[in-house]
Amino acid sequence: MSQSHQQPALSKCPGCAEPPAAGDLFCGACGYDLSAVPGRPGDRPTMAITVPPAASGSEAVRWPAAAETDSSDVPAPVHRPSDLPGTDSGGRPLAEQVQQREQAQEPSAAAGQGAPVGPGPEPVGGPESSAVPVRHDDRAVPGGAEHSGDFALAAPDPRTAEHAAAAAAPAAGGKVCVACRSGRVDPDGYCENCGHAQPRERDHMEQELGSVAAVSDRGLRHHRNEDSFAVSSTALPDGSPAVVAIVCDGVSSASRPDEASAAAASAANESLLESLPRGTHPQQAMHEAIVAASEAVNALAQEPAGAMEHDAHRHQNAPACTLVGAVMAGELLIVGWVGDSRVYWVPEDRSRPTARLTEDDSWAAQMVAAGLMNEAEAYADERAHAITGWLGADAYELEPHTAAFKPDRPGLVVVCTDGLWNYAESAEEMAAAVPADAQEHPLRGAQVLVGHALDGGGHDNVTVALLPFAVRPQGAGSACETV
Repeated sequence: MSQSHQQPALSKCPGCAEPPAAGDLFCGACGYDLSAVPGRPGDRPTMAITVPPAASGSEAVRWPAAAETDSSDVPAPVHRPSDLPGTDSGGRPLAEQVQQREQAQEPSAAAGQGAPVGPGPEPVGGPESSAVPVRHDDRAVPGGAEHSGDFALAAPDPRTAEHAAAAAAPAAGGKVCVACRSGRVDPDGYCENCGHAQPRERDHMEQELGSVAAVSDRGLRHHRNEDSFAVSSTALPDGSPAVVAIVCDGVSSASRPDEASAAAASAANESLLESLPRGTHPQQAMHEAIVAASEAVNALAQEPAGAMEHDAHRHQNAPACTLVGAVMAGELLIVGWVGDSRVYWVPEDRSRPTARLTEDDSWAAQMVAAGLMNEAEAYADERAHAITGWLGADAYELEPHTAAFKPDRPGLVVVCTDGLWNYAESAEEMAAAVPADAQEHPLRGAQVLVGHALDGGGHDNVTVALLPFAVRPQGAGSACETV
């Protein structure tokens, strides 16, 4: 929706203080909604706050922060002067005094002047201190209420120690808004005071667990990260280790894609950690994990009506995501997927051939498989990345793909979303993007690959997990079994 007024230009983002690029609607560093920043008021305040003389001159005034909550732990309300009970120093109701002040300002407004008509009290401290802003208090000047048009403060002074402490410290276990610096952030990520959306913790995530590592980034064009991942390790019944990596990509055209990817990654990971120690074959365990992830995403579409009613798009269609995963167990490498996220094999000896271990559930892959187009023609088509398989309540039919491999040489398993492989599509291009020391330093290797996608444009969320694969010296021969 176009706006009827022009937003003011910002020199820096209110969320992270980074300077935004011209025309940006969201901060490129933290995702802050720049279009929601209110414009600077055109009028001057009718009441100035006293500051120490040392703060005058070139040093900026430090405004006191408003208290976040009142004594009942409820966000402190904002009052108008006429809403406050009590009387002024002359014993008159405040509402009456405010009315007199507004009447006194009408002639000056007609004359184009911003100051009240009639003589006013001299600034405290005499002419020498006129450069320092002062608060005109009727108590300080006898009869001042008749001339200044100001009112006495009935609300507590926000500069007192009690209110300063409340403003400085957030509520227990809560977060403070990055925009107004005083409002409490609700569970949906919005400030209860000013309503601004908060930067999300998922904008950039990293995790390293033993020999497996993963990195996910919002990218440069999206306002949030709709990818998710899970990495973990467990033990098989014989005591040998098993390493798991799950990567999910939310479908942006569906509702709540970020929630769908998070639910799928968590459910698949938990299913594998439960079934592998029981002795379930890793390939069967991967199949069961994809089914569990699908059920978790389906459950999101069954939320009670009325939840998150402020989101106009929340109930338009069912949440959906893609999933790809890899399990290293014994001498086997098991991969499973639904959608267009991929797994690549990059051998430690780069002179050896690389390989892509998954086939996309996409329009382009179907055209190539049917012999209607070659790969170059299919992926050049604007329909290339339209997916034909996904997890979600509106999916046609769940068809989990799994494959088992037994590598005969050490190498690196790359599990990633299309936010990465769009910039390194072929197996050879992916191998060239993987740093030479990624086998020994998988986290650093994942960081480099995410940087490769961001340097290429970062048009999508980027997520990658790296699993170094080692083989026994006597291991020879290889086998591949696909389902």
